[in-house]
Amino acid sequence: MSDDLTDLPIRSATDAEIARFRVGDLQFDEVYRAPDGLGPVFIRSQCSSCHRAGARGPGFVVKMAVIGQDASLLPFGHTVRPRTTEGATPLLAPDAGVLISQRSSPAVFGRGYLEAIADEEIETVAATQATEGLVSGRINRVSYESEPNSDTAFHTYVRGQKNLIGRFGLKARIATLDEFSADALQGDMGLTSPLRPNELPNPDNQRDDAKPGVDVSLAVVNELADYMRLLEIPARRVNDPIAQALFSAVGCASCHVTSLKTRSDYPIAALAGIDAPVYSDLLLHDMGSSFDDGLVDGEASPTEWKTAPLVGMHHLSSFLHDGRAQSVEEAIVMHGGEGSEAQFSVEAFNALAPIERARLLTFISAL
Repeated sequence: MSDDLTDLPIRSATDAEIARFRVGDLQFDEVYRAPDGLGPVFIRSQCSSCHRAGARGPGFVVKMAVIGQDASLLPFGHTVRPRTTEGATPLLAPDAGVLISQRSSPAVFGRGYLEAIADEEIETVAATQATEGLVSGRINRVSYESEPNSDTAFHTYVRGQKNLIGRFGLKARIATLDEFSADALQGDMGLTSPLRPNELPNPDNQRDDAKPGVDVSLAVVNELADYMRLLEIPARRVNDPIAQALFSAVGCASCHVTSLKTRSDYPIAALAGIDAPVYSDLLLHDMGSSFDDGLVDGEASPTEWKTAPLVGMHHLSSFLHDGRAQSVEEAIVMHGGEGSEAQFSVEAFNALAPIERARLLTFISAL
């Protein structure tokens, strides 16, 4: 079997980890219905609707931000949830007074590498950027917003614990993959769990659904998290040292850091104490006015976004947080808008000779 796929376990996984991966993979494709606790309002009914085979999309999320100060326009939060179970009222955007934006669902392959990266490695990159002054990425310091996970293999966080390093989500608003799983179950599918036991506010004030009590078990949350932890980064198609040098020379590597060191005590041995080839600094960067979605996530401002990991790029058909770019070159050029930290890099890219530019694009597209 080719290792250039998006739904394979890490290459050095143990037999027990592969078995765990397969259980989580099945959970990821599970289709939920009203008797399973789906809804009452939701976006999609299965994880793989937004992350098919661990990759990106086809599902997406529509966000709303208030224009001005009238927060009463959004009494049920900033997310459109257009689907409902029987008798419920969909959560849609008001006709006026809000800014509408779309977020494409990010790929989830290779996310165990991101969780494994040592805190001090991310902090060192942020400090180095601040000193050098070329870009000014910063950590999104977030709180753990879930109930404690009784499986403490990966962390021992308690609800409300502060100053964690956000790693997941387009604005790095979540610190761990189990919380990422519980948050998606609750927010995207209306499924409660021991980590997130409460139904979200909804137009009908339904406090429960067709399945009384908590909808999914802690085992399901952790199986989904372990599936993502054990997803491999698809094999890269090109090894071109000259293109890698160009990547650094034009400034791409200032934010898309080639690799970051993982913790030596990460519970998945194959990901512990390695150089994780993620092509990201996991930091927030100001991308300028054209990326303004009007929303604040943790400490992330409306124009700040986490550096997207450049992994599995050749499996993606659209780019940037909202999928507006249909090619890697479009995505690079769109980094150069007014107020963007990446303007210098876009200028350097545009100044390359055509043959160099083509070589660099081939390299990035094959990551």
